[in-house]
Amino acid sequence: MTSHSALPERAGRTCHNVINPFHSTHYFAPELPAEMAKAGVDDPKAGYFVCRSAAMGAVGPGTVAATFYNFKYDLIARHLPEVWKKTTPQNVLDARLRAADATLRRLLGDEAVMSPEMAEAAELALRAAEAGTRRARPLYAAHADLPVPDAPHLAYWHAATLLREHRGDGHLVALLDAELDGLEALVTHTATGRGMSHRGVLSTRGWSEEDWQAAQERLRSRGLLDGEGHLTEAGVRLRKDLEETTDRLDRAPYEHLGAAGVARLTELATGFTTAVMNAGAFPAALFGK
Repeated sequence: MTSHSALPERAGRTCHNVINPFHSTHYFAPELPAEMAKAGVDDPKAGYFVCRSAAMGAVGPGTVAATFYNFKYDLIARHLPEVWKKTTPQNVLDARLRAADATLRRLLGDEAVMSPEMAEAAELALRAAEAGTRRARPLYAAHADLPVPDAPHLAYWHAATLLREHRGDGHLVALLDAELDGLEALVTHTATGRGMSHRGVLSTRGWSEEDWQAAQERLRSRGLLDGEGHLTEAGVRLRKDLEETTDRLDRAPYEHLGAAGVARLTELATGFTTAVMNAGAFPAALFGK
């Protein structure tokens, strides 16, 4: 394995930041609810919970609350386990892959989907993902047990999913160690200007305005947030520490790929992510500054 010093500082985070949106496109696309409805899941919120958790099996609200971290349990329990009476994990996984396929073809066009660059990106991202560790990473471990799709754009999407969930699982370890609950994590991330907007959090995560204000008060009592809802110096330092811990826990895939491979994957991923964003993949109202 490549030594720790071989990679430029934050190269893994930079690579992740341009790969992750490629995975996330289907969550905001009309193709996902359409395919989920065919699989028996007609509520979009239920569709999100089951499509992301289906690799773990027909799990209940407790498992989803634990592994997704920042959704209100009550919202999850409104849909799970009831939705599993209507469908199966395999049906959901098949529907999710069809949605990803249709979404990426619409956003990128057939030429990009079938390009040599897409095949190269898939090969590099899969090589990185194979070095992920399963221990204490339930979402990564579950997705790592799924077969790799044959089509290069779906193989790349699958690898992006693995890299996203690997980093995400590690990030939850960091949040837990920092003693931030799910909503406090969201409030501090929003306060950086890089997370979901206040409105986006409340509309998608099940929290109320009262919940939000209570979380702000808890953060103020710890000296992490000021009276205006901005991060204090201690809050900025905490978010910086969180990212550095997450980087450290997520370094194995990128060290395995090596500096040249990470640089090339970052270059290719930037091109594909820029293309899907320019095609309108993400609603601006949900995100921060």
